[in-house]
This record gives sequence, structure tokens and C-alpha cells, in this order.
Amino acid sequence: MDSSMWDARYSTDELVWKADPNRFLVEEVRDMEPGRALDVACGEGRNALWLAERGWEATGVDFSAVGLDKARSIGARRGVDVEWIEADVLSWEPPADRFDLIVVAYLQLPADERRRVHRLLVRGIAPGGTLLVIAHDSTNLIEGVGGPQSPHVLFSPDDVVRDVEGCGLVVVRADRVLRPVSTPEGPRDAIDALVRLSRPL
Repeated sequence: MDSSMWDARYSTDELVWKADPNRFLVEEVRDMEPGRALDVACGEGRNALWLAERGWEATGVDFSAVGLDKARSIGARRGVDVEWIEADVLSWEPPADRFDLIVVAYLQLPADERRRVHRLLVRGIAPGGTLLVIAHDSTNLIEGVGGPQSPHVLFSPDDVVRDVEGCGLVVVRADRVLRPVSTPEGPRDAIDALVRLSRPL
């Protein structure tokens, strides 16, 4: 999927994604001291904006100019300052050792592209910093609900850990987690992969 397809998807007045931040991001950063944060493939900016409102120096990167324009407008209405970067995360490299937190939420890519992105992002993690990956898990296709219906873009916590093997990161958490979802048939659980890695000081 290219940027023009996402530009078209974001071109409506309504939000494609809800305004609230990802629930697992909220849980994982609750006890972190605010620093510099990067929201990768940020779309309409919900996670970057939430982080900025809590004292983080936030940056959001995405290849959709339309999505970033919406994020900018939301930030202006909320009085929130975020640095927005238009770039393709398949090739964009963050500044070395810059970010205390890098968030990758639901960036569903084929294995080779996913691995490349994760390894590019590692260089941007500051000593003591965190890489947090949240995604639709590979088991969600059969056992969960919603999310992409192609197994080629779904992956497991272990896949993420293998992606960055040898990069000097320490695994803090690598779990499958349940996310309640309302459906026409009633409440169901989606299954997400949640991986938190840290760079030693």
C-alpha cells in the first residue's frame, strides 16, 4: 500500500482511527520519565499527540501528507506541539541515539520490510531508551477478530525479537495480549503482539 492510498483514506473529515491513544502504549509508558519520543507510521497522530500532552518531546513520522495535515490540525486545536515528518519508514532513518521511546503501533508489513524497519529504528534509540512494538498478532487471523486478513503482514512477538537480534537490545516483554473489541455479534478479543525492548545505558 502506497502513500496515495493512505492519503485517500485520510481525506475524510472523520478520523480513520479513534482519537484516544493505544491502550498498551498508555500502560507501558505510565511509569516512564518523559523524554524524546518517536511515533512511527503515526497516521493522524493520536499516540504522538497524547505523548506530547504528557510532557514528551514528540515526533511523528508518516508517508501520508494528508494524515500528517490532520495530525497538525488536531495538535493546533489541542495546543500541542509535535514535530511532524513526512517520510517513508521503509527507508527513513532516525537520528542516531536520539529517542528515549520509539513506538511502532500496527505497522503491518511483510517480513523482509518489517525487519528492515525495525533494524533502522534501533539506531535511533538512546542509551536507556525503549522500543515498543504493538501489532496484530499472527494468531489473530484465526483466533481473534479484525485486523489485516493477510497472514503475510501478521507476526508474533518472537518475530520482533528475532528482527533485532544482535542489535544490543534487551527484551523487557514479548507477549501476546488481548484487546476487547465490540462486534455486531457482541464483545470479542483481538490478539495483539506486544514487545518492549530496551537499550542498556
